[in-house]
Amino acid sequence: MNKLSLPGRVWIASDIHLGPDSPATAAAFMNFLERAASHADTLILAGDIFDAWIGDDLALHEPPTWLEEALQALRQAGERCSLWLGRGNRDFLMGDTLMRHLGAKALPETSLLLTDAGRILLAHGDEYCTADAGYQRFRRLVRNPAVQAAFLALPLRLRRGIAARTRQRSMRVNQYKNRDIMDVELSAISDALRRADTTMLIHGHTHQPARHQMQVDGRDCERLVLPDWDFDATPPRGGWVEIDANGVRLVQHDGRLSAAQASK
Repeated sequence: MNKLSLPGRVWIASDIHLGPDSPATAAAFMNFLERAASHADTLILAGDIFDAWIGDDLALHEPPTWLEEALQALRQAGERCSLWLGRGNRDFLMGDTLMRHLGAKALPETSLLLTDAGRILLAHGDEYCTADAGYQRFRRLVRNPAVQAAFLALPLRLRRGIAARTRQRSMRVNQYKNRDIMDVELSAISDALRRADTTMLIHGHTHQPARHQMQVDGRDCERLVLPDWDFDATPPRGGWVEIDANGVRLVQHDGRLSAAQASK
């Protein structure tokens, strides 16, 4: 288990899905980065920061304007607070070259955060959607280092086409899937909490922000789902989690706090 000691104020966001067709989301995210850099000691982005990532060379060689602006904002935030970037199901190809370019650290796939509010397990969340056997097979394939190396060796233009076709196919397939299949399995959550010997898990991916109470081996536990971001939609949505010595707070995009707090 990857353990990260993160004292002080820790902010976590996920599933921003930055891309060329979401200018309002990008603007809101940049405002968030400025706010986080001013108030947090550590900022963690737990995956799907980008709607797609087909290689670090996209960022380093004439990136489009929307991407250049996003990377600049991330780099500036990383100069003012500790910045950790996690890999999601859309941007799992973010590599060490990008991390160095941004002055960020790569977040391990599953991490146990040692915070002032206690031990908190953090993951992107797609690994817990175990009822979706087809997706889990695809996930194992694309996370294979040899498959990734072969894909990254292709010309950028070809990678763009493959990514676009894969995304279109995924959208078609998901239209016919039962919503429950694409959510996390509680047995997988229980196993993860048991292995980490903790009572709180934070994850994203499912786009269903909430705080869920559950019991594992007789212990009261909590699963906190991070909001996804879409400020180009009506109504807009987004948010993050703040962790400090006073507990764990879920913050909605308009600044409202959830009533429930985790025990210290």
